[in-house]
Amino acid sequence: MKLVIKNGHVVDPANKIDEVMDILVEGEKISKVAKVIDPKAETVIDASGKIIIPGIIDMHVHLREPGREDKETIASGTKAAAIGGITSVLAMPNTLPSLDSIEIIKALKEIIKNTANVDVFICGAITIGRAGRELVNIAGLKKEGVIAISDDGASIDRGEIMLKALEKAKKEKVLVICHSEDKSLSNNGMVNLGFTSTRLGLRGISKESEYKRVSRDIKLAEETGADIHIAHVSTSESVEIIRKAKKIGVKVTCETAPHYFTLNEEDLLDYNTNMKINPPLRSKEDIAAIKQGLEDGTIDIIASDHAPHTENEKDIEFDHAEFGTTGLETELSVSITELIVSGILTWSELVKKISLNPAKALGIDKGTLAAGKDADIAIISPDKEWLVKKQDFVSRSKNSAFIGRKLKGVVEYTIRKGNVVYKNTP
Repeated sequence: MKLVIKNGHVVDPANKIDEVMDILVEGEKISKVAKVIDPKAETVIDASGKIIIPGIIDMHVHLREPGREDKETIASGTKAAAIGGITSVLAMPNTLPSLDSIEIIKALKEIIKNTANVDVFICGAITIGRAGRELVNIAGLKKEGVIAISDDGASIDRGEIMLKALEKAKKEKVLVICHSEDKSLSNNGMVNLGFTSTRLGLRGISKESEYKRVSRDIKLAEETGADIHIAHVSTSESVEIIRKAKKIGVKVTCETAPHYFTLNEEDLLDYNTNMKINPPLRSKEDIAAIKQGLEDGTIDIIASDHAPHTENEKDIEFDHAEFGTTGLETELSVSITELIVSGILTWSELVKKISLNPAKALGIDKGTLAAGKDADIAIISPDKEWLVKKQDFVSRSKNSAFIGRKLKGVVEYTIRKGNVVYKNTP
């Protein structure tokens, strides 16, 4: 089957393309990208006035299956991903049970095979039960297809365990993703420690709880020579530590999420539990540092940290509400609104952070529109506006921090391996 996309503005930084081009897709692969392609194909899409990018790769997604299918499933989460222009996700391991054994990974792969709407890659746990005490069988998980490991939602407190994990991950060529939180310093807090936490009367989470653990883990990565990835960076100090580490050659990448460059602690003054997130929304100064890190390349990647929760876990007293916001359906539009429109990033720079760089960090052969590669493509109306409404979400959970916001950028088509998996129908 042939598909031709005509007259779209193609942005493919891997091949230094940033101009109006046509794309020919044959079967699952991109066959040709050229100025003019004869539109003799079963399907022709006129992308005039649209932006065409490689499918987004979101390397931080909580799909909740197995164990909490009331929050999200592989089917519902990947359907939501397709709406957001996302063609590949990395499923995080804090499921019930954790993704810490070969048997669980095999079972999850079967669910993915039968129900996923986009590609789902698997991040296994670092320690059994994500308890921080005993390493999983990293070699066994790698053989079963796991491409990264993390105890996301928890940080490994014992340095010697983290050191062993990095040593084994380096040997097996598996990326280690770090949730950077020293819980002795975060101290069961709920919001950023500072004036706002005092005003709200809520226990605060110190910035030190993040950046001191970032510093420790980077030092261990430097010692072992392992690849390390710092998840959901939220503080100015973390950005500076990572910047310095990169300058001396440490093999570190990092991500931030749209809520960390858009929202701040003052957005919590009405006790909106959808904005109760871990790490928490920080100060305006931290937001400025995150944006600077995105602009100068210190922050390599934007990921959603999609964390779905049921209404009865969020629509309760702030103290008892779960941490997290959904993000698959808003990630791209928030990035366009906050980074492209404001001139912080160009389209090419944004595509690096949402497609090319995640592919490189994870070691997957995606993130480009080159001939011969998987036909993973998103077609976007960059200036079209939309209002984020709770009732419009496809995700099983509706706990978005962006409800009520007007955003720019609408995904018109998402194509995964040559198949249209989402088409916007007004």
